[in-house]
Amino acid sequence: MEYWDIYDKDKKPTGRTMERNDWNMADGDYHLTVLGAIKRPDGRFLITQRKLNKQWAPGAWEVSGGGVSAGESSEKAVWREVSEEVGLDVRQARSGGYVFTYRRDNPEEKNNYFVDVYCYEMDITEADVVLQAEEAEDFMFATVEEIKALAAKGMFLHYDSIRQIFE
Repeated sequence: MEYWDIYDKDKKPTGRTMERNDWNMADGDYHLTVLGAIKRPDGRFLITQRKLNKQWAPGAWEVSGGGVSAGESSEKAVWREVSEEVGLDVRQARSGGYVFTYRRDNPEEKNNYFVDVYCYEMDITEADVVLQAEEAEDFMFATVEEIKALAAKGMFLHYDSIRQIFE
């Protein structure tokens, strides 16, 4: 069983944990997730397509990310998530790192969370990418215009929250 730390509205750990994806959070409680965008020197971003059999957002495109495990730092979580999902070690990036955090309050869903957003520049090719078979259907190196077009169709996750990394 995987556990996540619970944070308060100021993103401070409360000392309590929750089971992963146990959407029964109290008002004022949050969990922490990460997103790790990978940008190539040519300005293209590595994006992945979610498996078509996913319960939530099947076939949508996104950047790598996921939940921060209990006791894990945000930075180590993004290293782990990117490595698991696309087989890349962002610690080898030319540049980049933490960019910003946003917060989502979803009291009706009992799922409140913070998202730490990272962006790394890496000189990579298609041959460097190793998809996690359970998570991703496909990948591509997309231009900002292609990402905006996917977002306009509702097919790129989190775009409105993270668009500043694409500008």
